[in-house]
Amino acid sequence: MKFRNFKMVGFVVYGRGSFNQLDEIIAPHRQDGKPMVFLVDHFFDGKPLVNRIPVRENDKVIFVDVTYEPKTTYVDKLAQKLKEEFGAVSGVIGIGGGSTMDLAKAVSLMMNNPGSSADYQGWDLVKFPGVYKVGIPTLSGTGAEVSRTTVLTGPTKKLGMNSDFTPFDQIVLDPELTANAPANQRFYTGMDCYIHCIESLEGTYLNEFSKSYGEKALQLCQKVFVDKAQWDEECDDMLMMASYAGGMSIAYSQVGVAHAVSYGLSYLLGTRHGIGNCIVMNHLEEYYPAGVKEFKYMVEKNKIEIPVGICKGLSDDEFEKMINVSMGMKPLWENALGKDWEKIMTREKLRALYEKL
Repeated sequence: MKFRNFKMVGFVVYGRGSFNQLDEIIAPHRQDGKPMVFLVDHFFDGKPLVNRIPVRENDKVIFVDVTYEPKTTYVDKLAQKLKEEFGAVSGVIGIGGGSTMDLAKAVSLMMNNPGSSADYQGWDLVKFPGVYKVGIPTLSGTGAEVSRTTVLTGPTKKLGMNSDFTPFDQIVLDPELTANAPANQRFYTGMDCYIHCIESLEGTYLNEFSKSYGEKALQLCQKVFVDKAQWDEECDDMLMMASYAGGMSIAYSQVGVAHAVSYGLSYLLGTRHGIGNCIVMNHLEEYYPAGVKEFKYMVEKNKIEIPVGICKGLSDDEFEKMINVSMGMKPLWENALGKDWEKIMTREKLRALYEKL
């Protein structure tokens, strides 16, 4: 048997106020005349956090539009612009939610790899390491800070650049940065982590490595969304660790049905990842009965609205596009349903599931 030899994040700093150490953390990685580029979620434009970014000399702060999840065209445009303006950069630092961190990872890789980011959508296609990269989450749940993928929507598919060159060299986990997240957004992103755990813990790829992280992440999610009467600082601390542990759990296993189906939604309809997972999870009793029951309880307890009827009125052609994208997520389906997954999840069955959404 061949075991996976996977690359993890290089360095991790955790704690309230750890963002204040960013300047000293990145200082040794500065190269003469080459700027550090800060890709910051546009949500923070004009907010106090921007004044805390340790900008020096010719560093550049770019507010990135993450209204929709990152497209390969956007990654290519950002990388091209930086190459034209500076030739080379010292590093790329992503500050924001999962989409911003995915953008930072992808732009870092495209500074040193030829062609388009669409050429690298898949497993182990990236040829060269990217420039130094740092991930700083301001929302907790996606696990993007630790994963070896960058979720991108390309011309023909929604698929990450999954490679050993993708993980961050450094992450800064400062729960203070998540304090003012909108409640809905916080819930959808937190549920991304919860759903990761359910899919990983009930998958065929399960092993003690992924189980130990997945069980801890699940327990933290339950404390935050089931046990806690109201949101407090401890919730921010716990959810940030749940996100990290949830991401680590998947590093050595895989996600499952909710993710595989939601990729089709976001490819066709632009549905954001966290909310897409919630829309799908609402209908997965057949696959994750206990998880779906608890999920519905959390939705109700936290007074969250999950959209319904988003696939109403779609044409056959549009359903086919979603089915094609979803069916392309082979490792996810295999983890969820086993090696014979194609006999279980037929195109007709997947179409019926999409029609319910």
